[in-house]
Amino acid sequence: MISSEGKLARLAADGHSPAVRLFDTLTREVVPLEPVDGKTFRFYCCGPTVYGPAHIGNFRTFVIQDVLRRVLELGGTQTKHVRNITDVDDKTIRDSVAAGMTLAEFTAGWRGRFHEDCEALNCLKPHVEPSAVAHVPEQIAMIEELVAKGHAYASDDGSVYFKISSFPEYGRLSRLDTRELDLGKTQNTRANSDEYEKDNVADFVLWKARREEDGDNFWESPWGQGRPGWHLECSAMILKYLGTTFDLHGGGEDLVFPHHENELAQSKCSCGGEFARHWFHSTHLLVNGKKMSKSSGTLYTLADLTAEGWTPMEVRYVLIGANYRKQLNFTMESLHAAREALAKLAKAAEGHDAPGYRELTKGGDLGVFAGAFAKLQDDLNTAAALGELFGHLKEASTDDDWRGFFSILAALGIVLPDAQGFEIPAEITALAKLRWEARQAKDWEASDRYRDELAAKGWTVKDGPNGYEIVPG
Repeated sequence: MISSEGKLARLAADGHSPAVRLFDTLTREVVPLEPVDGKTFRFYCCGPTVYGPAHIGNFRTFVIQDVLRRVLELGGTQTKHVRNITDVDDKTIRDSVAAGMTLAEFTAGWRGRFHEDCEALNCLKPHVEPSAVAHVPEQIAMIEELVAKGHAYASDDGSVYFKISSFPEYGRLSRLDTRELDLGKTQNTRANSDEYEKDNVADFVLWKARREEDGDNFWESPWGQGRPGWHLECSAMILKYLGTTFDLHGGGEDLVFPHHENELAQSKCSCGGEFARHWFHSTHLLVNGKKMSKSSGTLYTLADLTAEGWTPMEVRYVLIGANYRKQLNFTMESLHAAREALAKLAKAAEGHDAPGYRELTKGGDLGVFAGAFAKLQDDLNTAAALGELFGHLKEASTDDDWRGFFSILAALGIVLPDAQGFEIPAEITALAKLRWEARQAKDWEASDRYRDELAAKGWTVKDGPNGYEIVPG
């Protein structure tokens, strides 16, 4: 008798993909994800604002979105993944002017840094990655449509605002409608900044009139010189690459209001359609139990962590270690645990060749690990999937079992240490040498001190009769 999980794997192998079930922010229910066209699952994810390095909180969202795409593809569903680059907004203009650089030069550097971090974290490249600057004409056209339909109006200074009182559904996504929202009282209240406080219900800016502090960062429009507001870019690019109705829109939970609420309103009012059929948001990341901030020293970038000797795969493992709808507390202890877990998986995989990702997307029986894949299909339960993965390691024996093992790793985007090769930082090598020399001199106090330093940085030294070996964990 074939288990239900085994049947899921076989269905995927036959090209009949079982639906991934995911929590929908709009309906507040876990729903099946099926392509609206019956062929390709098309989804849009809000990308980075390229004015500095993305931090690990940003990457939790990007990595979880990557897992979703992988689970869909490995389950037999073709995808079209669109993720934007925000290269014009208040912050990019402010910081490029302060740096004495053109906007294009300034943002290109940070865009390159983002791509390097994505590659290090083994995130699949989106199929389309449009930028805001490259789509200013499309944004102007959308504003013209909104003005013509009575959903937007120009102010005296040449800025253009969306009239939220013209869209009765405003607030539905973020549940503002349950707070007795009175749209009739908002038409004289305007929000001109790209980002503003939660629950500040106001007509939001679509076109920002040129100001002195903008420098040379402006475009010509029917309303004068200026630039698009931040909320507009995603709507214009979604329309161009995904149409008026597509399958899913994703981002961090901080984008639900006002960004995604505003996107939904301006898109449905300008061109109709359903817009996103489902909404997918990841919960905030805590660091050492606190909200990330520069002042508290808890705002980490990938470069910060790799400089301390941690690998990108260890960081990724921590970021996927908890369900995306639960707050994840990122700590140095969690990185230690990730290092040990990856080393255990690598040890189990010794002697088995991993099929390539594209080969795995062709389907096949997953053996004893079929249940782990079923956990991923059930609202991306990464924690439960990892539990299943480790729980069945000792049972793996057949070709199907090992195909299943590598399929779960591929779905999680994990590259094992033996495959990627551990690079032992020079600092760790130096400490290990000092420890060995202290042991040879029988200076046990110094030896123990160096051992503890190595352990604090996530490394262990295994002594042998003629030397030592440095290993993670």
